[in-house]
Amino acid sequence: MPSFSRRMWPALVLLLLPSGAVSQEEGSLLEGWHEFWLFRFLVNILGYSTIIIPGYLLIRYFKRSNYLDTGSGLCFPVIKACVFGNEVKSSLIDEISAPARNEGDSGSSVKQMLKLLVCAAGLQVSYLTWGVLQERVMTRSYGAQSAEDKGERFQDSQFLVFMNRILALTVSGLWCVLFKQPRHGAPMYKYSFASLSNIMSSWCQYEALKFISFPTQVLAKASKVIPVMLMGKLVSKKSYEYWEYLTAVLISLGVSMFLLSSSTNKHPSTVTTFSGVVILAGYIVFDSFTSNWQDNLFKYKMSSVQMMFGVNLFSCLLTVGSLLEQGALFTSISFMARHSEFAFHAVLLSMCSACGQLFIFYTINQFGAAVFTIIMTLRQAIAILLSCFLYGHAVSPVGGFGIFTVFLALFLRVYARSRMKASRRSAPPMAQKV
Repeated sequence: MPSFSRRMWPALVLLLLPSGAVSQEEGSLLEGWHEFWLFRFLVNILGYSTIIIPGYLLIRYFKRSNYLDTGSGLCFPVIKACVFGNEVKSSLIDEISAPARNEGDSGSSVKQMLKLLVCAAGLQVSYLTWGVLQERVMTRSYGAQSAEDKGERFQDSQFLVFMNRILALTVSGLWCVLFKQPRHGAPMYKYSFASLSNIMSSWCQYEALKFISFPTQVLAKASKVIPVMLMGKLVSKKSYEYWEYLTAVLISLGVSMFLLSSSTNKHPSTVTTFSGVVILAGYIVFDSFTSNWQDNLFKYKMSSVQMMFGVNLFSCLLTVGSLLEQGALFTSISFMARHSEFAFHAVLLSMCSACGQLFIFYTINQFGAAVFTIIMTLRQAIAILLSCFLYGHAVSPVGGFGIFTVFLALFLRVYARSRMKASRRSAPPMAQKV
């Protein structure tokens, strides 16, 4: 590393570390600068770049060389699917995608409501179980033989992401082979955008917890609906009605009030630093992009399982490449071999993640990214509300008002959507009369 970089890294560490860490001895701080979040972030990006940059150059080459017209041989179908897809024109995609997204409009409102409830229940069960298992894996030790023996803790969260993705890839791949899937025109490389943003949002979510207070976490996660809608305008050129923005703000306020009034005593409030704000902003941006890009890809009229296969294929490639370059893959496998209990927990964690992904892609396909984000925003409030009922915890007046605000916003959203559908049904006869 150049001498300039050796001098600059410690300075950045001193500026961006949590405020409590600055008071440590300078020698130990400088020795551990390679553990700093910005350094590890750049190392991960470098690992992903070794796969993304060659892939980008190959795609540019195939498109410039007019390979679609001149190519042949055994590799031609694979390259065509990865780089060009079925070359469906964008205007035709928009025409054929409308029935796919608005499939529910032809069915009854009761049927759509039941479908939405099934999606919400599946997401809640999958990710509540996933959260419990994740806390067990990341916060407790394995292999402790006695009270003095503290055992080993598993450290590399990126390996868990890889485990989750490889099982989801296997399940979706087998499903696509065993059951006939619709033909769609999406080039395979387009899945890599959602894969990269999904991996980075997961990393930022884990890392941000070290630098931000619990109230900041709550406000950020509860307000995700609004960034998702704004990202939808950028990625998919979507337009939202005023009542959709209003209900999004009300849901965010209601969930924030309930979570803050019900949970502040259970979580220590650490200092929010500039690093925490930057990482948290990265999490919100990456996460908002992921769901909207997946929503946009569904215009190619693919199934939820095909989307799951494509996204997880690139997630596996990116994570395994980064793990190999950092030397963490074989270290994690060795940890798994030493502790069979960890292997069991990792498999269960991956199964919950795979089931959750099935519900994620189906929900986005049927109802869009904004509705999916609302369901996931309500997940934390539902978990705390269940805890209150099961263990007899009292809900504060502020928390009760927050719950009322959330249900009011959901009622307004359903009411406005039903009115809008009714007006659309009555529009064609009026147009014919004119």
